[in-house]
Amino acid sequence: MIALFSLALFFFASSLRVEAQDERIKVYANRGDNITLPCKLEGLSNLFGNRIKWTKLEDDSTETDVLMSMGFHKKTYGKFEDRVYLLKKDDNDATLVITNLDLKDYGTYRCEIINGLNDKTVEVDLELQGENSLSFTGVVFPYFPRLGRYNFNFQNAEAACLEQDAVVASFEQLYEEWRSGLDWCNAGWLNDGTVQYPITKPREPCGGARTSAGLRNYGSRDKSKSRYDVFCFTASLKGLFYYLIQPRKLDYEEAVNACKGDGAEIAKVGHMYAAWKLHGYDRCDAGWLADGSVRYPISRPRKNCSPTEAAVRFVGFPDKKQKLYGVYCYKPQP
Repeated sequence: MIALFSLALFFFASSLRVEAQDERIKVYANRGDNITLPCKLEGLSNLFGNRIKWTKLEDDSTETDVLMSMGFHKKTYGKFEDRVYLLKKDDNDATLVITNLDLKDYGTYRCEIINGLNDKTVEVDLELQGENSLSFTGVVFPYFPRLGRYNFNFQNAEAACLEQDAVVASFEQLYEEWRSGLDWCNAGWLNDGTVQYPITKPREPCGGARTSAGLRNYGSRDKSKSRYDVFCFTASLKGLFYYLIQPRKLDYEEAVNACKGDGAEIAKVGHMYAAWKLHGYDRCDAGWLADGSVRYPISRPRKNCSPTEAAVRFVGFPDKKQKLYGVYCYKPQP
C-alpha cells in the first residue's frame, strides 16, 4: 500500500512539474544594515518540504555557498556563518536575511528552491545605497593606480575600489553623477562589466567636439584581458575624517605613523570623497592618503584652492620619501 502511494505521488509530482521560474531583482542597502533578499515559491508545496540553496555569484564565474536548507537541516558558510538566516514566513518563503552588511557583501546572489513540483530560481543584485535612503545619494569617483591609467582588469578594479572604502559604480550611479556635472575623459569599468566615461563638455579628445554630452559607452569588455580605469562609488562615512595638524611636512611612512599615533589610520580615497561630497569637507592642504596618492578636498572654490569648481584635487603619486605634504586621517566608529 505504501509503495502504491509513493508511486502515485511520484506520478502526481511528475504531472505537475513546470519549468523553473527565473526572476531578477535589485535591492539597495547601506553598509551596516540588516537586509532581506526576497525569494518565494508560488504555487503547490511538496509534502516533503523544499530544498533551498543561496549562493553568491563571483566575477570569475564561480559561486560561493551562502546557505543551504533542507527541512530542519540548515547550514551557513564562510564569512556568512552566523550572519545569515531564512525569514521563513511560511513553507514557501526562502527570503534571505543578511546582517551587518559590509562592502564585500555587495554583488549578485542566486536563490534556488527545489521541491519537485514547482522549482524556482531568483537572482538578486545587492547594491550600495546612499546615506539618505536615496539609491544614488553618494559620490562616484574615477580611480587609477600608481602605475598609471588603464591598468585594471575587472577583478583588479573591484579590489581597488574595496581598498578605497568603495565599490565599483553602477551605470545608474555614474549617470546620476554625470547629471550632477561629472566630466571625465578616461574610460572606466562599471559593475555590469561595461566600460564607459561621462562627458558634460564635448571636445575632440573625448569622443569628438560635435557629439552630444552624455556617457560614452565602450560596451562590455573582456573582464580578464581588457585594461581600463574604474569608477568607484561610496555612500557613507562611518567615522571621523580629518587633516592632522603637524609641525612639519611628512613623508609617507611618517604620515602613516602620525595617524596611528593619533589613534587613527591614514585615510583612504573613498573617505576623502565621502567627506567632501556628503559633508562639505574643505581643506586647502595637500595630504597623503593610504594608496600613496596626495589629494585635497575643496567644497568652496577660491583663489589658489581650485578656483573654478568644487572638487577633490589630485596632486599625484609622489615619491613616498618626499617630505612635502601633510596627512589626512580617519577614525572608524567604535
